[in-house]
Amino acid sequence: LVELFLSVPGVEYMEWIITSKIKVATTCLMVISLLINLGSPVKEVRRASVLCLQALSGVVSHFHLVINHLVPKTEEITSDVTYVAQVNSSAKKINRLSETLKNLLNCVYSCPSYIAKDLVKVLKEVNNEMVLSQLLPMAEQLLEKIQKEPTAVLKDEAIILHLTLGKYNECSASLLHKDPKSLDIFVKAVHTTKELCTGMPTIQITALEKITKPFFAAISDEKVQQKLLCMLFDLLVNCKNSHCAQTISSVFKGISVNAEQVRIELEPPDKTKSLGTIQQTRRQKMQKSQDLESVQEVGGSYWQRVTLILELLQHKKKLKNPQILIPTLFNLLSRSLEHLPAEQGNMEYTKQLILSCLLNICQKLSPDGGRIPKDVLDEEKFNVELIVQCIRVSEMPQTHHHALLLLGTVAGIFPDKVLHNIMSIFTFMGANVMRLDDTYSFQVINKTVKMIIPALIQSDAGDSVEVTRNVEGVVVKVIHVFVDALPHVPEHRRLPILAQLVDTLGAERFLWVLLLLLFEQYVTKTVLVAACGEKDAILEADTEFWISVCCEFSVQHQIQSLMNILQYLIKLPEEKEGKDQKKPQLCESQEEMLQIFNIDTHTSKQLRHFKFLSVSFMSQLLASSHFIRKVMLHEILTSLLCFRLLEIVLGYINAVAQSMEKNTDTLTVKFWRALLSKAYDTLDKVNALLPTETFVAVVRGLLDNPLPSVRRKALDLLNNKLQQNTSWKKKIVYRFLKLVPVLLAIVQHKKKSVEEQAINRQTALYTLKLLCKNFGAENPEHFVPVLNTAVRLIAPETKEDKNVLGSALLCVAEVASTLEALAIPQLPSLMPSLLTTMKNTSELVSGEVYLLSALAALQKVVETLPHFISPYLEGVLSQVVHLEKITSEMGSASQANVRVTSLKKTLATTLSPRVLLPAINRTYKQIEKNWKNHMGPFMSILQEHIGVMKKEELTSHQSQLTVFFLEALDFRAQHSEIGKTENCIIDCLVAMVVKLSEVTFRPLFFKLFDWAKTEDAPKDRLLTFYNLADCIAEKLKGLFTLFAGHLVKPFADTLNQVNISKTDEAFFDSDKDPEKCCLLLQFILNCLYKIFLFDTQHFISKERAEALMMPLVDQLENRLGGDARFQERVTKHLIPCLAQFSVAMADDSLWKPLNYQILLKTRDSSPKVRFAALITVLALAEKLKENYIVLLPESIPFLAELMEDECEEVERQCQKTIQQLEAILGEPLQSYF
Repeated sequence: LVELFLSVPGVEYMEWIITSKIKVATTCLMVISLLINLGSPVKEVRRASVLCLQALSGVVSHFHLVINHLVPKTEEITSDVTYVAQVNSSAKKINRLSETLKNLLNCVYSCPSYIAKDLVKVLKEVNNEMVLSQLLPMAEQLLEKIQKEPTAVLKDEAIILHLTLGKYNECSASLLHKDPKSLDIFVKAVHTTKELCTGMPTIQITALEKITKPFFAAISDEKVQQKLLCMLFDLLVNCKNSHCAQTISSVFKGISVNAEQVRIELEPPDKTKSLGTIQQTRRQKMQKSQDLESVQEVGGSYWQRVTLILELLQHKKKLKNPQILIPTLFNLLSRSLEHLPAEQGNMEYTKQLILSCLLNICQKLSPDGGRIPKDVLDEEKFNVELIVQCIRVSEMPQTHHHALLLLGTVAGIFPDKVLHNIMSIFTFMGANVMRLDDTYSFQVINKTVKMIIPALIQSDAGDSVEVTRNVEGVVVKVIHVFVDALPHVPEHRRLPILAQLVDTLGAERFLWVLLLLLFEQYVTKTVLVAACGEKDAILEADTEFWISVCCEFSVQHQIQSLMNILQYLIKLPEEKEGKDQKKPQLCESQEEMLQIFNIDTHTSKQLRHFKFLSVSFMSQLLASSHFIRKVMLHEILTSLLCFRLLEIVLGYINAVAQSMEKNTDTLTVKFWRALLSKAYDTLDKVNALLPTETFVAVVRGLLDNPLPSVRRKALDLLNNKLQQNTSWKKKIVYRFLKLVPVLLAIVQHKKKSVEEQAINRQTALYTLKLLCKNFGAENPEHFVPVLNTAVRLIAPETKEDKNVLGSALLCVAEVASTLEALAIPQLPSLMPSLLTTMKNTSELVSGEVYLLSALAALQKVVETLPHFISPYLEGVLSQVVHLEKITSEMGSASQANVRVTSLKKTLATTLSPRVLLPAINRTYKQIEKNWKNHMGPFMSILQEHIGVMKKEELTSHQSQLTVFFLEALDFRAQHSEIGKTENCIIDCLVAMVVKLSEVTFRPLFFKLFDWAKTEDAPKDRLLTFYNLADCIAEKLKGLFTLFAGHLVKPFADTLNQVNISKTDEAFFDSDKDPEKCCLLLQFILNCLYKIFLFDTQHFISKERAEALMMPLVDQLENRLGGDARFQERVTKHLIPCLAQFSVAMADDSLWKPLNYQILLKTRDSSPKVRFAALITVLALAEKLKENYIVLLPESIPFLAELMEDECEEVERQCQKTIQQLEAILGEPLQSYF
């Protein structure tokens, strides 16, 4: 009403009433109404209200102090709708206003609820004990009304109750212990769950949200705080509303609580004392039956309450003196472990919460993981045995994880307590946690290792040998647990777990222990389980894994581990039975190392396998790419370690060699030989890692060793080093070169053990070859004696071992190619010896390596000194041709054949024509006498040489080559067996022809033509010439028509002369006339076919067509050589030639006579001829396609006759021919018949 009145012009009337001092009763209602309108959203209403209050400021009333407090803020109140609340909040600080505020609040009880609501809103920021105490009766009244008649509660009343609960804050918190009623009303509000209005939070939620950190801290009475905590926990146990539970969780998370208060809430109803110490735990175990009864008395609601409190503690940061909870938590853990099996599943979660709370407390007390002062937490209160018992009893992986994480943290705080249980912890991990394949389990393992292992290592201060041995013994057991569990660990987890373990233990001290235990596991377990066929694959996979483990650590630690392994192997006895006969000192050290490989529990075979596997792995690790890469990155740091490793390897080799000598007559000698071989292999790998200067010095010393096997091993090491593609410094090269005289002494020296010495001499020659290859180019003078020695070795008069001779030949090859001109003085001695060696066919064939070495030496000499071997060239060519015959029998893919081919190429490409051609001419005269299988290789050299000749060289030597070829082409006329020889000669000549110009080739061609057609020339030359013409036509293609004009008439004449249907005279004066005539026909027909095929210049003129037509067509009647040859000649040569002949004519006026003449042959008396003519007609049609239609009319009568031929085969072929003609011409022909 007042707001309505103030919002109209009646405001002026109101002011007049007040200013006129008319005695109007300034009632409580008026002042309250004006105060409420100070918060109106309408600015004019606020301004009018202030003006009215100004008018009332002079009137004495119960509220004049409040009015006088507000009037000076007129401008601010008018401008800001929220300002009145701020002004009121400051009013609470003025003590003299408290009475006035009390009068205002008393008006709440006499006003309607909607006015009371607005008044409380205006006084929202006024907070103190007096305000809360004045509003408590109304709050109590409203709460009772809600309980009795919740539907009768007005919305304004609900708002008043919410606003009243807002008065519970840090300003009024002290009232809770002064006035118990205020606490009871608050607790009653917390338990009021009914929803009064839609969209408005419940009274319960509003009350809970008032328990803030400042409010809870302002409560000075701990008993009141305890009651509130108890109320929260009880409410959490019983509430079924998720919103309520979330609110309680937020409230508890926000307030600052003393751990003692939480401890009280966690105590069971029977107030059983906590198990703070181990002694108390043991005492309690003795009274197990009594405790079991007490546990059974504790109801499920207690454990539910405990579980909920523990859940709240998981994320509780503001907890004072958290160490107070530790005894209680261990007491709870002890009780949870003693539940009946039926309840075990329900208690696992509680155990996990307890363990997690203990972990959080430890992390709060020791953020850095270090020790906790005794005055903060006594070690006796932390029951590690109970945690270990929890691990043993529980079957839940999550519980194991929590316990292990806690133990890991405790290991840094109370290391001694954890070390007493370390084997129990890790034994459990190996049997359970390590087998799980999830990220969380993996993290638990890592964290446990990181936390517990350092405590173990730090317990060894290094002051006592006994303590160190004990610690190392425990470490070996721990590693053994991990190794035993490894087969059950998921594969992708194995490497990270072992790497983490060794990294935490210290790779320098314990990597070698892990490796030996892995070897021991393979020898004693893996081998027994694996199937026979899988052992190699399993060993290979395991070795790769072991190398991967090593590569996780620095190369220095790896090398140190290898040294430790070797030292351990040296201490092991030779055999199981011999361990008691060792010296006392060794026994003592053996006892220390028995934890790794216990001699008593393993067989002799396992001991030998263990040794062999250890040395084999060392060799493989030293050769692995990862290891070598790391060595190269840290070459300076590793050089000294490698030298120390070399010393230990040499000492081990010495020990193994002595054992081999002792066991020469026993069954184990093979094992010792194999082990020595592996040790040598390891030595080789170590030497590869040494700096070169040190390496050369070591090898130099080994070469003077009296044992041939040691000298041979030294040579092998040197060879391996020299084979590395490395650029050497001059100083190092000089050191290598100083080894040349020593190696020459080995090559020339002879001792009693011939076989051993032969191997050494062979190896020394190979070493000299490598030295020359690496350093000979820049230091040739050092290798002249090497060439002299090698040449003397291969002399025919010396009777040397073949292997030594092979190595000497290879050495000659390398040194001669390197020395170049310096090798010339040795040629008179070298070449005869080399050629003599190659003439000894039986020895060459018996040893392929020997043959390859001889070929390599000859090739290198030819490559290096081509201008100085002309005196020996004829012999070289003869031997090459001879050797090709030998190597071709070995197969084209054999190394010897490949090497001979390479040598031929070298001869053909490196020698000049003026040197090679005379030698070829002379060699041909020798080869011709024994030509079989020799002419092909010989001509291939000349063919390749012609291929690389320059134009000028070919021009200058053409006459010489022409004379040679005219002589060579006469091969057929002079020999009865030709084989492939003539083709080899022709291929060579064609290679020259393709390089000639038209001007130079034309006279050559005519010369060859005259050579074949001379009157007194043997007829066999025609065979050779036409074969040559066929090959040239195939090579020159269309260009051959430039020269083929002169062949037309000879071709026609020859075709007629060999046609037996026209003449009975023999063409050749020999018994093989038919065979030669058939071959001659084949060459002519093939040559004509190629001329016709590649004719692009209209070579076949009318005159040439008429000259060739009848001789070619008449060949259909020429049954020379019998039916089989006739059929083959017609099908493969004659018909393709006639068909292509028709194409080359390109004139229908010539097609008709050709077609007619062929059709006439269909009337021959021989069915073979008729059949051949029919096929020829079809071939013509296929070539001419639609053009053949002009020839069809004259063909129909002949075909009609053949349709009724007396020969069924001809008749069937005629029908097929008609069908194919229809397909070719695209129109039916049956109507013509």
